[in-house]
Amino acid sequence: MACRSSSYAPNRLLSGKSISLISLLHGPALWLLLPLLALAVLSLLTPTRNRARLTACVAAVLLAMIFWLSGYTAQQLALQGSPLARTSWSSGCALMAALSGLIAADAMTRITPSHLWRILGNALVMLPAALLLFTHQLDQLSLMKEYHNRQEVFDAALLQHLTILLATLVPALLIGVPLGVLCFRSTRWQGPIFSTLNIIQTVPSIALFGLLIAPLAGLAAALPWLANLGISGIGMAPAIVALVLYALLPLVRSVVAGLQSVPASVIESASGMGMTRGQIFFGVQLPLALPLFLTGVRILAVQTVGMAVVAALIGAGGFGAIVFQGLLSSALDLVLLGVIPVIAMAGDRRFAV
Repeated sequence: MACRSSSYAPNRLLSGKSISLISLLHGPALWLLLPLLALAVLSLLTPTRNRARLTACVAAVLLAMIFWLSGYTAQQLALQGSPLARTSWSSGCALMAALSGLIAADAMTRITPSHLWRILGNALVMLPAALLLFTHQLDQLSLMKEYHNRQEVFDAALLQHLTILLATLVPALLIGVPLGVLCFRSTRWQGPIFSTLNIIQTVPSIALFGLLIAPLAGLAAALPWLANLGISGIGMAPAIVALVLYALLPLVRSVVAGLQSVPASVIESASGMGMTRGQIFFGVQLPLALPLFLTGVRILAVQTVGMAVVAALIGAGGFGAIVFQGLLSSALDLVLLGVIPVIAMAGDRRFAV
């Protein structure tokens, strides 16, 4: 409550004037105190499932009121200032929104053990805030102004980022799964394969992007049909090659760990039933190894989403282009416009499956 809630600046490049959260607590904004007091009381009571449900509801109300208060403040300031003025979130609103989300997530773990129901519950908590967004109540916030000014760029960046992700996952799976099976069945190959993948993993991403520029440019010059496919020294091609190389180590390790986790007694029982080696692998080992394998795929997806931001330095596009444009122009809200979708994509893949 003591932190500043918003920042108001004449334009996006100048430092903003701080607005404290306490100074906004007048008129309709006083209702913000009600969910805060309710959460304070609930924190003192013995946890039960019904109280956890009530806590999640109160946290959802608090989150929605924080969004409403920030949008309402931005609208009031927009009536007094110029169209170039910017009203952005500060630490007060950001911390309170983050804590509301954490309180709701903690309450969901007490309500149900089901992973799917937790995801649905957290989505319902975000629903009131999402309704404020889609009803244009937050349009005067600086972040939303940046989005509306660059909506086409944002949509193109989203498509490019998803393209990089899918173009990395598919080759990585096609290469990594057979390598993992080979390492599991032949210990002779484990040392050389893991040593090579470990060395690749230690190379900085920017350095690897740079190392791939010359050979890919040479291939495109020597084989024009590769250039017609879009392969060159800069752009998505070196980014995808580098990301595939980075993806192999966690993927191969997850395949090996998953297959090694299958008890030997289960394999012996399947063999005793007359199952062939292929039937044992596809009917017994692979299904039992699937949970660890999917964990590796989730790690791979999160890693790729994050590293694709750096790939913008070699012209791969994606949200990294927006982030670096914001850094070069010292526009924090433009940086956030690129960072927030990346966090959302990484979080979506972290909690998927």
